[in-house]
Amino acid sequence: MPLKRDQVSPQRKWNLDSLFTSEEELNEVYNQVKKEIPDFARFDKKLTPDNAHECLTKLSEVTRKAERCYVYAGLCRDLNTADPKYQALISKMQMLLVDLGSATSFVIPQISRFDTETLKEMAERPEYSEFTTIIDSIIREKKHILSDKEEKLLSEISSFTGGFKEVFGNLDNADLKFEPVIDNDGKSVELSHGMYSYLLQSDDRDIRRKAFENYYKSYIGHKNTIAAAYASSVKKDCALSKVRKYKSALNKALESETIPEKVYNNLIKAVRKSLPAVHDYVALRKKALGLRKMHMYDMYVPLTKEFKLSLEYDDAYNLVIEALAPLGEEYKALLEEAYKGGWIDVEETENKRSGAYSWGAYDGHPYVLLNYQRTAHDVFTIAHEMGHAIHSYLSNKAQCYSKASYEIFVAEIASTVNEVLLLKHLLKSAEGERRKFLLAYYLDMFRTTLFRQTMFAEFEKFSHAQIEAGIPLTAESMSEFYLKLNKKYYGKAVTHDEQIAYEWSRIPHFYNAFYVYKYATGLTSAVNIAKKILEDPGFVPKYFEFLSAGGSMRPLEILALAEVDLTKEEPFALAMAEFAAVLEELKSLI
Repeated sequence: MPLKRDQVSPQRKWNLDSLFTSEEELNEVYNQVKKEIPDFARFDKKLTPDNAHECLTKLSEVTRKAERCYVYAGLCRDLNTADPKYQALISKMQMLLVDLGSATSFVIPQISRFDTETLKEMAERPEYSEFTTIIDSIIREKKHILSDKEEKLLSEISSFTGGFKEVFGNLDNADLKFEPVIDNDGKSVELSHGMYSYLLQSDDRDIRRKAFENYYKSYIGHKNTIAAAYASSVKKDCALSKVRKYKSALNKALESETIPEKVYNNLIKAVRKSLPAVHDYVALRKKALGLRKMHMYDMYVPLTKEFKLSLEYDDAYNLVIEALAPLGEEYKALLEEAYKGGWIDVEETENKRSGAYSWGAYDGHPYVLLNYQRTAHDVFTIAHEMGHAIHSYLSNKAQCYSKASYEIFVAEIASTVNEVLLLKHLLKSAEGERRKFLLAYYLDMFRTTLFRQTMFAEFEKFSHAQIEAGIPLTAESMSEFYLKLNKKYYGKAVTHDEQIAYEWSRIPHFYNAFYVYKYATGLTSAVNIAKKILEDPGFVPKYFEFLSAGGSMRPLEILALAEVDLTKEEPFALAMAEFAAVLEELKSLI
């Protein structure tokens, strides 16, 4: 049962003072931004290569303040998604961003009117040194930038065209209720997002089944509402890509991060080629668990009953510090600072947002949200989210504001490197049942992060292609296609329960179009990078260059700092070979 906030010790709660020490201070900065927004009008239709620097500098300064306000409000909201005070506060800050975006929507379109040679000359001038990546982006996207009037209109409607994720989030985190699970002793266990993950790892198969059925019952009961929200989100994606003259929503998502389609195709090709190995692993699970018939709710239970990685939070965090020692003393010091300094909100509490994330503003340290349970998954989640947090911290420290934020494409790499390093640290001394457990956990990391996320990516490609072809998306059509995908990816060794057809309805990342494939490329990159870290201590400084690069270069250029090139097939082949090798070792032990 989730705790109340006052039952949690201060050391396990966020300290938001790095952003604002009071709501009075928040309101002061909010009012500053409101006052400064009208001042941008003096640049409208008057931008030149000489004064654009002043406009961009002011835009950076004001956006930086507005971001801090928005992040603070969002963090407060996520601690209690049912509190109307913070629902109102986040709405207020969203409108601030909309007002700022509307007032400054002319800036990029008008700068894009400069000819390409002028833009290149501007990028060479010292006063534009902080804005070279923006200028590079403008040169690349000139054909997709609309007129001032059109950009202003898109900015003004963004407050509701982007609201589908929030609609789903409110339903998923505040309004959706799950029937409790009654155990064999007649005790009632309250079902929540965090508890669901925990119960799926229960030794009691009946508990797993009840948790699975009760959990999906709520989503299926709201399938038409969720389908309408998701279909509207997809329509928005497709409409914006068409308005901005992209070939498709997928093309827009890839081009926005300068990712060539070859990377996407390399991933799909490698995964499809390796699906027989996934089917072999599923069959091995069935055999190891001694099941005549395996269900989807059996996919997360540990293969060994004699050993489980079940740790209290403090022990789990210390284990993560120990496992990441190859990254050096600076990295260790940051982990210790985060643990003591109010970076992490640990416990699952009433109406707190589900899941885990790392988020923050440039002027303040990162904030990590957990809903910690004593499971192996949650131990690895600590490593994962701290990877995000320290990546952001180092990028903010090394880069100016306009170059600090990294693209989503590289966002999942540092987090997954930490998971791989933790796994390999545990394997070094593991024998017997412990080794079986860890090998299976590593294979499940591949299954859920690489293979399953690629399956999600195929679903996203289907949903957007349907809308682009003028075919409506319904709960029935999405469920039918999703079930086919599930059978394709998991094979015949598992029973594809009817509920799993509705898994699409509970995936919040689907509201960020074509985000999920980056988890798969992230693990691919992480396996390659972790191998270099462990085999060559001299590689670590190169990895820190990657962590400190922020958004100062294009994503593939940043990844090249860590010696990974996803336009080639080799990184994918190495990752798939690792999966196959670990599978063979586990087969030999079982």
